[in-house]
Amino acid sequence: MELCSTAESDGQLLERQELRSFVRGISLFLITYLSQGLKVKGYLAVPDMGRPVPAVIYCRGGIRKVGMVRKRRIMSMAKRGFVIFAPFYRGNEGGEGREDFGGEDRFDVCHAISMVLQLPEVEPGPVPLIGFSRGALMALLAAKECPEAGPVVVWGGVSSLFDTYEERVDLRRMLKRVVGHPKKQAEAYEDRSPIYWIDQIRVPVLIIHGTEDDQVSVEQARKLAHALEAASHDYAMELYDGLKHRFPRDEDERALNAVFRWIERKREEMAEA
Repeated sequence: MELCSTAESDGQLLERQELRSFVRGISLFLITYLSQGLKVKGYLAVPDMGRPVPAVIYCRGGIRKVGMVRKRRIMSMAKRGFVIFAPFYRGNEGGEGREDFGGEDRFDVCHAISMVLQLPEVEPGPVPLIGFSRGALMALLAAKECPEAGPVVVWGGVSSLFDTYEERVDLRRMLKRVVGHPKKQAEAYEDRSPIYWIDQIRVPVLIIHGTEDDQVSVEQARKLAHALEAASHDYAMELYDGLKHRFPRDEDERALNAVFRWIERKREEMAEA
């Protein structure tokens, strides 16, 4: 893959449409911005803090209608005092182009970082990313290719697309159509598998995973941790015993608290470095 290239218009905010918010003190917007000349959309949640605050990019999982960004999810994150932007990726919800599972659509995350850093509500500095499921490889690709990326949280995340192909028989048809066959298009699978290039990432990584995850095996978390360990990388891993791909609400809130404490600590450490 080529490094994240930028044109003058990439990351440009085109439209900011306010939506009805169901959480007091948090405003919700539908954003349209440019990525490789394509109009891409996403949700933006802005807490009313009276001052600029850090931003976080939330990278959704799934593809197309499966795993679409949930308003409640990003509003819950924004309660922690961060501006949250969640791109839908190209081709979704009225956006242009067609997503390709960590191929060209990875630019949508890079240019989302550039876009949020231009917002008046956002303070300058590295922008952390939270990648859920397939979104983990999107977040790690951004961390590899985009200098403005901050610490990365890998939540129930894919670290080897080869493993996903083996684990998820129900996804094989889609993967062969969008990415190719893992034997015939092995390079495309490696490009989308962080364990093969984790040594190129320069920011801290936190791994969150349920031990009973039946959509992305916990072994993918362990493989990523092993690769980070081998690279002498700054990382932490928290495995949640007995939990599946999506955590029950109470456990999810506790995990979010831990995630944002870690993000705040690592942002401070990066600022001091």
